[in-house]
Amino acid sequence: MFMPRWVFTRESILHPKGCKPNFPVPSCQEDGWETKPEMIDFKELNDTDWPLADYELQTAGNKETCIKYCRYDCFCAAAIYGGNSCLLKKFPLSNGRKTISLNKTALIKVPKGYPSKKDNSTLILVGSIILGSSLFFNFLLLLGISVCAFISYRKTLLNMQSRSNTSAMNVTSYGYKELEEATGGFKQKLGHGAFGTVYKGVLPSDHRRFVAVKKLDKVVQEGEREFKTEVSVIGQTHHKNLVRLLGYCDEGEHRLLVYEYMSNGSLASLLFGISRPDWNQRIQIAFGIARGLMYLHEECSTQIIHCDIKPQNILLDEYFTPRISDFGLAKLLLAEQTRTARTGIRGTIGYFAPEWFRKASITVKVDVYSFGMMLLEIICCKSSVAFGMGQELALVDFAYDCYCKRKLDKIVENDEDARSDMKRVERLVMVAIWCTQEDPSIRPSMRKITQMLEGVLAVSVPPRPSMFSTS
Repeated sequence: MFMPRWVFTRESILHPKGCKPNFPVPSCQEDGWETKPEMIDFKELNDTDWPLADYELQTAGNKETCIKYCRYDCFCAAAIYGGNSCLLKKFPLSNGRKTISLNKTALIKVPKGYPSKKDNSTLILVGSIILGSSLFFNFLLLLGISVCAFISYRKTLLNMQSRSNTSAMNVTSYGYKELEEATGGFKQKLGHGAFGTVYKGVLPSDHRRFVAVKKLDKVVQEGEREFKTEVSVIGQTHHKNLVRLLGYCDEGEHRLLVYEYMSNGSLASLLFGISRPDWNQRIQIAFGIARGLMYLHEECSTQIIHCDIKPQNILLDEYFTPRISDFGLAKLLLAEQTRTARTGIRGTIGYFAPEWFRKASITVKVDVYSFGMMLLEIICCKSSVAFGMGQELALVDFAYDCYCKRKLDKIVENDEDARSDMKRVERLVMVAIWCTQEDPSIRPSMRKITQMLEGVLAVSVPPRPSMFSTS
């Protein structure tokens, strides 16, 4: 049986840290092999697992479905299939084990055609066996591996330095005419928001791939440096629950952003449409949004506060995976436009935290408040705006009253799946109430929210939420 080859890193010799694959690690770069399904192959290892590298559990009736999940997820390095479960893994793969009793199959993602004829890892393995009996030759072997690793590292470093500044930003620079042609003269409008208008297009470089081109309105005109700085920050974000930025245009007065196209529209359309999405799907969407926000707040190299979390800014890909859009754009708006946007949203009982309308500092907790409001909408499939117009109480106050009176079934009436899962309904409502507290300091972080949603962390009894919601 073929087994993917692994080589010791130079660091592992000085400070043992294991091995790494001798092919490029999936990183979701635009030109990476892992972003092209036709360039991906899988190698199987029976009774093998890496128990500490899980990041998503999917239900798969067969091995082919599990492979499909991993193939179309650029972060996936391997999938473990067993029974009806498909555990997606990401690098680094650590603490691997092979045991007959596991009864699982490891599906390792590799570039198609791997290994190449130039693969010399077999020679390294044979050499290790031959020379393993001698301490002196073992030292020579380790020295040789170190030299090879150093040369490889140096070549990689030189290649990285030879890239243009645009490549270093992980995004592509486009000319205005190029994007005008890609969108057919900006004809097919997908939507319009506080930041600008979005159009559907197809890039000449890949006619099979749709993109969403956003024309920014009234961005700060203090020079291209500030614009490119913000674009660079957005371009360096990589998470499966964020809409990926592919490129930008900074030409004269034109400021445009090019994103991957989301085929299933917005969460608002799904929640408030004619048919109600099923309970389990809604739960997974809530979990995904929480993970995306946690990444923006705590795991980015530069912390990002979204400032406008609402169902209209949550998009759904072909698998209905939630993707947060419009993050990192707040700094690109003019101060005057920002104030206008706030006033407009405030008039709709919106998702903005009370501190937006006071002379208080804006922190990540404004996103937490907005997430809490949206979580209630996900639970009951009702718009907080529409609910507030037809009721004396705002949605958050209604939810708190139902929680206190132990009548949470009113929140999910006519939803049999949710009504048969009332313990989880109660936990999600409690989390939402914590998120919408008037005092930002007692709202939990997105990391704690994620742990509470998933049942890892217990949820304590929440106090009454912000009275701001009723004003």
